[in-house]
Order: sequence, then structure tokens, then C-alpha cells
Amino acid sequence: MSTDEFEVEGGEFESEACAYTDYEPGDAHDQYPKTGDGATGVERDVWDALYEVEDPEMPVSIVDLGLIYDVDVVDDVAHVEMTLTYTGCPARDMILNDVRCATLAAGVADAEVTLRYSPAWNVEMVTEQGKEDLREFGLSV
Repeated sequence: MSTDEFEVEGGEFESEACAYTDYEPGDAHDQYPKTGDGATGVERDVWDALYEVEDPEMPVSIVDLGLIYDVDVVDDVAHVEMTLTYTGCPARDMILNDVRCATLAAGVADAEVTLRYSPAWNVEMVTEQGKEDLREFGLSV
């Protein structure tokens, strides 16, 4: 397994955050990326909160990475469908928790987060802002 190493006070720390992400071009999907354009009310609040959640491997919004497939608020319950950049991402539970917490912070009574892997994520699903952020981080996309 690939790890990233970081120097921390008192020694070395290894992270197994999504080091397998493949930023190669793929097929563009007509429906993605979804960005919350046109959302209003509580649904807009949920999208805004999701923009604050960053990928644990790099400082890029999960919305700008194209990971959010849908947000729907019904009867004060937010339903979020999302994917990951890598199906075996060891940070999966952390990301799902971050999404759930951000969604609840937007003011809904409950939040349901569902992972989908179809269509498969690829770099074409990243927004222009996300691509700019990835370039600033040092990745060529």
C-alpha cells in the first residue's frame, strides 16, 4: 500500500489517505459535475456546506472534485449521493462523516449519505475551479 509521509514533532507520521487517485482523463458525463447551481433554500445551504468539505489528501472542495452526484432535501431530511475518487479509499469513513456533519450543520433534521460508483469518477468531473485548485496544489490536470 502506498503511503504519504509527513514530518511531525516527535517523529514521522504516515497517512494512507486516498493515495490511489488517478487524475487521468476519462469520459465526460453529461450530468456531471453537479455544483448546486439553481438550488435554493435549505438545499442551497446544504450545497454551500458541502463546498466547505475538502478532500483529506489535498485542499480541494469535494464539490469541485465532482464527488457530489445529487442533493435532495425532503421533509427536512437531506439525501446526498456521492462517490469517491478511488473505490478503495481508506479515508472513506472520514469523508462520509465529514459530508454528514456538514449537511447537518446546514440546518436539516437528518442527513443520509449514499455512496455510488456509477458512473465511475474521473478527472473530467472536476469543475474548472477544482482543476485550478489541483494545479495550485501541484497536480497537472
